[in-house]
Amino acid sequence: MNIRRTILFLMVSMLLGLTHAVARTTVTLGGDWSFARGDQPDQWQPVVIPHTWNAQDGTTADYYRGPATYRCRFDAPAISQGNRTFIRFEGVSQDATVWLNGKRLGRHRGAFTAFCFELTALLKPTGNELRVEVTNAPDNDIMPLEGDFTIFGGIYRPVSLWVLPKVCFTPLDYASTGVYISQTAVSQQHARLDIKAKVDACGETISPSLRTTVFDPEGRMVATGEENHAMVKGGFVEFTQAIDIDHPQLWDGLDNPQRYRFVCQLVADGKVLDEVDVQMGLRYFHVDPHKGFFLNGRSYPLHGVNRHQDRQGMGWAITAQEHDQDMAMIQEIGANCIRLAHYPHSGYFYDLCDRAGMMVWAEIPYIGRGTRTAAFDANAMQQLTELIRQNYNHESIFCWSLFNELGGPDKPHELVELLNDLAHSEDPTRLTVAAANNDGRPENDMTDIMAYNTYPGWYWSGPDAMQWAIDWKYNPESDRAIGISEYGAGASIHQHDQHMTQAPKTDGPYHPEEWQATVHEINYREIAKRPYVWGSFVWNMFDFASAGRHEGDTMGINDKGLVTYDRQIRKDAFYFYQANWSRRPMVYITSRRHTRRTEAKTDIKVYSNCHKVDILLNGQLMNVESRGMGIFVARDVTLRHGENQIVARALDQRQAAPLSDQCTWTLEN
Repeated sequence: MNIRRTILFLMVSMLLGLTHAVARTTVTLGGDWSFARGDQPDQWQPVVIPHTWNAQDGTTADYYRGPATYRCRFDAPAISQGNRTFIRFEGVSQDATVWLNGKRLGRHRGAFTAFCFELTALLKPTGNELRVEVTNAPDNDIMPLEGDFTIFGGIYRPVSLWVLPKVCFTPLDYASTGVYISQTAVSQQHARLDIKAKVDACGETISPSLRTTVFDPEGRMVATGEENHAMVKGGFVEFTQAIDIDHPQLWDGLDNPQRYRFVCQLVADGKVLDEVDVQMGLRYFHVDPHKGFFLNGRSYPLHGVNRHQDRQGMGWAITAQEHDQDMAMIQEIGANCIRLAHYPHSGYFYDLCDRAGMMVWAEIPYIGRGTRTAAFDANAMQQLTELIRQNYNHESIFCWSLFNELGGPDKPHELVELLNDLAHSEDPTRLTVAAANNDGRPENDMTDIMAYNTYPGWYWSGPDAMQWAIDWKYNPESDRAIGISEYGAGASIHQHDQHMTQAPKTDGPYHPEEWQATVHEINYREIAKRPYVWGSFVWNMFDFASAGRHEGDTMGINDKGLVTYDRQIRKDAFYFYQANWSRRPMVYITSRRHTRRTEAKTDIKVYSNCHKVDILLNGQLMNVESRGMGIFVARDVTLRHGENQIVARALDQRQAAPLSDQCTWTLEN
């Protein structure tokens, strides 16, 4: 809290006659862990959380999917004096049973959402032993049953102890904060916010109140509200409260992702018992089936990327540093939206999206098929409830996705209908969505909006067939809004071909970088022509592990990323999108890694968002044609034997001096 906000807040508290007894503390349990795999039960090794046992074998077909055990020893000399202690796991893959000092705390089934248990009664001042039994073995009762990505095992997201007041906003409501702020009716003139809070009175007899104070993005107090509750004797208490703000400052995507601060206090007998602080931007949106996505009343076409969370040599066990780097690269390309596929991502990354002004598609891992057993249905409902409640206050999220590419004869539409009703019940302020790769299935008509995964130029036909892929889905007489949830092509930065006119064998070893760029150029041209496409998402931002794949130049990798798995190389197609999306001037020579040439005749292709581009070959200015979409080409130039210097210069009104890029190609005899 900055000084200005602190003074304002203390003044309000003094006026209300409040005293503070808030004692919220978070302790991260990162070190002092040991680990043993189930097939090597006596080989204990020290590890640091986050951790996965598949960091090295996650790209191999026989990667380990089975049980393992984690142990952590810690002291808690003052942690439970007058307070309560909870443990929160942000992500354990995929079935975890937790024990403390020999007593079972509970079990959680699902790899991607957080879970929380109370420790208070079992804690000792010293020598506590936490034991977590984990397995990532396939389980027909747990989503996902299949998918084109590796299921890494382990405690791969942070673990923390939450030390809370005895009477508190409960963290046991699906591991959320217990406070939910609904943007019920927001406009340029007024914002109506409905707050729900869940409190655990923990056996106390109290007459509690929920008091909320709202500060605008500059730190000025702009609204307060209070809701009183009748006396309760222990148990759980639920509050509802309405807050009104006139002329709100809106969270406006990339243009201005400003945020309000909501301080929610639990008050009884003039004392603040607990306090939750929520940062959240105010916005409104809708999707027009013929005009696309609108944010805060203006057209805001969504163009962005899909993201998987894994990293080379780390698997899913990444840290804030890796999340920050991923976001920085997504911002660099100029995307304004992200589909977080195919599962709930880290809470830290949703925070980054809020602060960056990214619109977010959030998703559960209902992929390919489901068994339609009672246990599987229950797990699907559980994972959707966890996704929504844990991420309710992220303004960046505009939709909850219910499935990806369902198939099979198991009547998944029956479960999708249940999930759709659940999403609307949990959160009536956001849309439901799904991604399909086939037509005529009843579940495709159930969500509020729809999107399709399609790969013209890669898995079928040529790149320009994207026009038919879109137009086939669009009905000008319908109110069904459609988007493109996946499209793209594979690419190796080590393979090159200047003359390809059709896709290579997609499941073969040859995926030249130039063909990926061609597919994206033509696919996106067709998408951009159609304003009724409410959003499009490149598959994928980064290469990712898919242990069952045997294609491209590296086994176990899906190489459709615009960036390599290690995040070191941006492929040519990355810069095509930067030329179309980014507001920062840029220029980039394509095929720069095709350094050894055997043909003298070639094109020189440059991507730039500047109005004028010059291309020089060995110091000589070439004739340049603009093909639109940020593409500039010098056609049929002739390389000389030996080294050739290629230079591109770009200039427009946004810069005082030309930008330049250069590379060297060698023509061999």
